[in-house]
Amino acid sequence: MTGTILIVDDERSQREILQTILEGEGHRTVAVPGAREAREKLERQAFDIILTDLKMQGMSGMELLEKVLSDDPQQCIIMMTAHGTVDSAVEAMKLGAFDYLEKPLERDNLLLTLRRALERVRLVKENRALHRKLEETHGIPNIIGVHPKMREVYRVITKIAPTSSTVLIYGESGTGKELVARAIHDGSPRKEMPFFAINCAAIPETLMESELFGHEKGAFTGASSREIGIFEAADGGTVFLDEIGEMSVAMQAKLLRAIQTKEIRRVGGKVNVPVDVRIISATNRELEAEIRKGAFREDLFYRLNVIRINLPPLRERGSDIATLADFFVRKYSAQSGIEVKGISRPALKLIMNYSWPGNVRQLESVIERGVLMAESDQIEPSDLPIEVTEGLSRAGWVPFELPADGIQFEELERNLIIKAMERADWVIAKAAPLLGMSYKTLQYRLEKFNIEKPG
Repeated sequence: MTGTILIVDDERSQREILQTILEGEGHRTVAVPGAREAREKLERQAFDIILTDLKMQGMSGMELLEKVLSDDPQQCIIMMTAHGTVDSAVEAMKLGAFDYLEKPLERDNLLLTLRRALERVRLVKENRALHRKLEETHGIPNIIGVHPKMREVYRVITKIAPTSSTVLIYGESGTGKELVARAIHDGSPRKEMPFFAINCAAIPETLMESELFGHEKGAFTGASSREIGIFEAADGGTVFLDEIGEMSVAMQAKLLRAIQTKEIRRVGGKVNVPVDVRIISATNRELEAEIRKGAFREDLFYRLNVIRINLPPLRERGSDIATLADFFVRKYSAQSGIEVKGISRPALKLIMNYSWPGNVRQLESVIERGVLMAESDQIEPSDLPIEVTEGLSRAGWVPFELPADGIQFEELERNLIIKAMERADWVIAKAAPLLGMSYKTLQYRLEKFNIEKPG
């Protein structure tokens, strides 16, 4: 795989060596002596990768990184650094650099890093193309990210949207389950028909049947006229049942019958009404466990679980956090009329280190607040809520009770390393700070436990 590479280094000999190596591998290169010249080139030409020295006369590589990523958060940048500035390079990784290389550069390491970077560039381009396609045909808003787990979500959406199969979406609160349901509806032949969303946890059990299926006049106290329910109102379209795990077992039986027969009966009615709706449901519970407890019907589960989509929590797609934050800055800056151009390095560091228990919804709320509170054209740590600013100080401590029968420490260590590598998209330099290790220490442990990237 070859690409276009912008080389930025104030040493002429270094630029020439890099051009010779990279062009020998089939890459197209442009070399400039400084960051200002690099920005001028970027205004006229797009590059797959920017390969820049960290320490340069005039504007530094770190400043170039910040300016480029403020314009395009998904630009792939690799830092080159001398041994004494590795800490700065790791800081650059936290701000969004893809990786860093220590000088003197080793040819094989350089080419290996470029191959990985170009693979990431390919995925970003595919994701952008997919977003364009989805927005043109499906109108999918606010679902952003290039993490492999999100790419799998996009793949499933585009595959199953044109069908009428039932879909079950698993995900924690705030991960965007309703957005996915709407994207499926908007990509289906039913897109011109109604889409109704109902939160099963928000409606009292006594009203749920009437809400879904409607009621006849006089069916209960206060039923002064006939009212159709969501299933009838959505005929030909889609019904999204959020928090389906909160539905009572008795109501589950009635829902199952409606799905099986494609008919409903209003409360107090004697006539079955045919309906044609696609059912998409969502839950943050493990329904298999609810089945074992007798809290969820197994037969209904199999009806709903024809297609399953797992939405990852934000903490498992750490590489998307900066991209999402930038998107929300632009969104709320435009909405509020407050000119905020980005997030400062210290604030971004806090954001990247926070665990985001409320997922994307919480991140969006925090960035909206940051835009409104900002005193300058950047969000600073003082513009963030206390749970985020204090989150960094707690990042190194995890509550843990030692079991009475002990633990397998090496297995625990191995699992922690794998979790960190997954969060960092298998980039060692990004994973090492998450574990409080140096690059070389983590590299040693990866070899020790024979841990390799899947696939």
